Amino acid sequence: MARPSASRKLHAARVVQTLIDLYPDPKCALVHNNAFELLVATILSAQCTDARVNLVTPSLFARFPDSASLAQAELAEVETLIHSAGFFRAKAKNLVGMASRLVRLHGGEVPADLDALTALPGVGRKTAHVVLGNAFQVASGVVVDTHVKRLSFRLGLTRATDPEVIEHELAAVVPKAEWIHFSHRLIDHGRRVCNARRPTCPKCELRDFCPKFGVKSSEAADEAD
Repeated sequence: MARPSASRKLHAARVVQTLIDLYPDPKCALVHNNAFELLVATILSAQCTDARVNLVTPSLFARFPDSASLAQAELAEVETLIHSAGFFRAKAKNLVGMASRLVRLHGGEVPADLDALTALPGVGRKTAHVVLGNAFQVASGVVVDTHVKRLSFRLGLTRATDPEVIEHELAAVVPKAEWIHFSHRLIDHGRRVCNARRPTCPKCELRDFCPKFGVKSSEAADEAD
């Protein structure tokens, strides 16, 4: 992969600093108390909103509070508990399989290692980065979800469409010390200002240097909804 140009690095630095100023205390939107709960919640968040996941997990964690209990769960019961999160059959299978492997290979604990995490059922790079960054404060990479993918393109930080390529391109221009929080800040900005269909560009603090890729002039709202 080619090295980013000086102008691209400068542009990224402006984006990063502005987001820091706008969202100084970003937090993971998935409610959790430990690494196991975060791992479960992140697996559930695939093709599902964080808000919906947060409605599902309390009853799931009450019934299966740790990997040992979840590893012994009946798939049908897990499916019932997570049904509203979508793709419930595949997710239930992954959750029970993930928990079983944690018990068998890691003493029931969530490993703080990228390769070990991505070897678990239902865990890709995005999920692993979420867990490592938020549960262990390990900056293993930049989380690329739908918000990050969309805003990174709109802001001119990448032209790629593959999440893994986007991850590497962002990592090349975002300081490692910001990897964990950068995605949270982009997600917050996407939800509050840079809406997918009707971004409030006139009110955006990044408007002076955002190329607005993919935004038609008629789509930029004059006022927030």
